[in-house]
Amino acid sequence: MTTAFIPQETSSGETRIAASVDVVKRLCTAGITVQVEAGAGTSAHLSDADLRAVGAEVVADGAAAWSAADLVLKVAPPSAEEAGRLKAGAILVSHVYPTNCPEVVEVLMERQVTTLAMELIPRISRAQSMDSLSSQATLAGYKAVLLGAANLGKLCPLMMTAAGTTAPAKVVVFGAGVAGLQAIATAKRLGCVVEATDIRLAVKEQVESLGAKFIDVPGAEDMEDEGGYAKEADEDFLRRQREEVAKRVAEADIVITTALIPGRPAPKLVSADMVRSMRAGSVIVDIAVETGGNCELSRCGEIINSEGVTIVGVPNLPATLPVHASELYAKNIYNLLKPFIGDEGALELDAEDEVIAGCTLTRGGELIHERTKALLEKEGATS
Repeated sequence: MTTAFIPQETSSGETRIAASVDVVKRLCTAGITVQVEAGAGTSAHLSDADLRAVGAEVVADGAAAWSAADLVLKVAPPSAEEAGRLKAGAILVSHVYPTNCPEVVEVLMERQVTTLAMELIPRISRAQSMDSLSSQATLAGYKAVLLGAANLGKLCPLMMTAAGTTAPAKVVVFGAGVAGLQAIATAKRLGCVVEATDIRLAVKEQVESLGAKFIDVPGAEDMEDEGGYAKEADEDFLRRQREEVAKRVAEADIVITTALIPGRPAPKLVSADMVRSMRAGSVIVDIAVETGGNCELSRCGEIINSEGVTIVGVPNLPATLPVHASELYAKNIYNLLKPFIGDEGALELDAEDEVIAGCTLTRGGELIHERTKALLEKEGATS
């Protein structure tokens, strides 16, 4: 029988938990012993009593549970200290972002931990229900528009009143991945006029299907890699994109930036000059602020005013919606593990499975994820 442990998240501002009532019940029914650290679900409005009611054991001694568990389920990357608590040969399922924390990777290798990094789930059809980047980005795109609207000193929809008619707010979205498309859909529901830009021409049809206008960049090429992510664009393309989009930004009421490149700093898409061109009272919401930001002036963890323009740099937007963020993330994990849960709760991962192979970071004391290995070796971060 497998013992799974779900700890209290310790990262600053992290309100999510790698559990839900439904998923804990499913794991327990499958024969897995589920232990949850006392109070771990409080910020997500998930009580210890709710978890006990579906079969979980609520434990007060989190450190002991870390060391005894066969399987640990987390949301945020573990610290080096947390990684060091794992027993030799344990399985860790969590976001890791190894290029940001090579010291944690070293500890995971030392402990011979099998690490399934949720952000490395391959973007293939079979893995869509396991893709935590997509599930959490959906929430981020939704919340970004609400933050933009909340900080805007005007209405979003066209509104006809006895006193007169108000014009709809104009929204420009940078990036039409999952977060960007959700931002477009949310802004349209609020009654905004929406335009969007992306370096991947393949998303034009998706943007237009949501009722937004796609901003074409002269001479653009499709910049999508084989994994479905945006590739890093060269400076010439980014310059042409900025020039084409700059006039829309100058007229926008809300700008949402969502452009991310896995393992790389966020590209700078909104310059200080573009911010200065915007009308007083307009708003920029920078979803990419945690990886450097798409806006030159954004500051992680701050909402600032630059010459009348409000720039929202709230990090980890999914954590501002912890109830649904936790439910979706827990289901992502369950969908990943379900095919490998055998009789009496035995968990036997198939290293040859396409999804498992794609997201396994460390195993048997080695870093086996080739792309991550290449990035860390390039930076001289691994021994």
